[in-house]
Amino acid sequence: MPIPATIRIVSRDSPMALAQVERVRAELTAALPGVRTEVVPVRTTGDKWLGDLSKVEGKGAFTKEVDAALLAGEADVAVHCVKDVPADRPLPAGTVFAAFLRRDDIRDALVHPGGLTLDELPPGTRVGTSSVRRAAQLAATHPHLRCVPMRGNANRRLRKLADGEADALLLALSGLERIGRTDVIGEVLSPEAMMPPIGAGILALQCREDDTPLIEAVSALGHPGTHREATAERMFLHVLQGHCNSPIAGYAREDHGGELSLRACVFTPDGKTRLNAHEWAGRLDPATLGTSVAVALLRQGAREIIDGIPH
Repeated sequence: MPIPATIRIVSRDSPMALAQVERVRAELTAALPGVRTEVVPVRTTGDKWLGDLSKVEGKGAFTKEVDAALLAGEADVAVHCVKDVPADRPLPAGTVFAAFLRRDDIRDALVHPGGLTLDELPPGTRVGTSSVRRAAQLAATHPHLRCVPMRGNANRRLRKLADGEADALLLALSGLERIGRTDVIGEVLSPEAMMPPIGAGILALQCREDDTPLIEAVSALGHPGTHREATAERMFLHVLQGHCNSPIAGYAREDHGGELSLRACVFTPDGKTRLNAHEWAGRLDPATLGTSVAVALLRQGAREIIDGIPH
């Protein structure tokens, strides 16, 4: 089966997702001169439903329709944010990740109309976020602030902020960069101040597993260091078997010498309990590193915390 003359790329239809697709199209065009690309946008359950994700299907709400289009042959390549792809279960049968693109910034950013930093926000400030990860960390470090539920893509959240539904927002820095809205950022938070989600800043390209020539061609877009980091993080989450209401955070990092480490945390929703683990791979492969860090947290009581959270 040769590479198609036109590669159809399926993605969520949000402005941010479509901006991500443009990056993929540019990289595919550079890697495969003469091949055309076409975008197949789909509206996912997660984009249509603005309530609690646990009432639909958790993170799978952002991937199900994209996966279905790929498996049905309506597209050749799917683009996913790794943080939205469930790791507690395998990829849909018949599909594989063909490449992980070079990782973008993993940090979160604070958006405040007055330009205040997180530490400058006065008591009672309403911070818009529906992330249990962010809410747990804010509860621990800034208990005088109040999280208000706010879902939807970044542009929609910025509109809600302008309409007064919140006083500040916490958003992914990489997302704001992708939609060209870094102008609204008041402060970029370090990973120590706000631990990122598993898979932060990583775009993955998914293909049908029997589409070998296309997989080989698309793999040229992959970044080896990002592949190692994603593998460690996703195995960590797989072993931990968290759900969409579990405040879990962490990130792997390959340093300039090629050494891989993984730092991760599990929180109670109120932020009062925080379990920490940090290990270097040494001779371990990335998947084994992810397993080791997950086991370290399970030994500290992560299972009891995760299972004790309604979902």
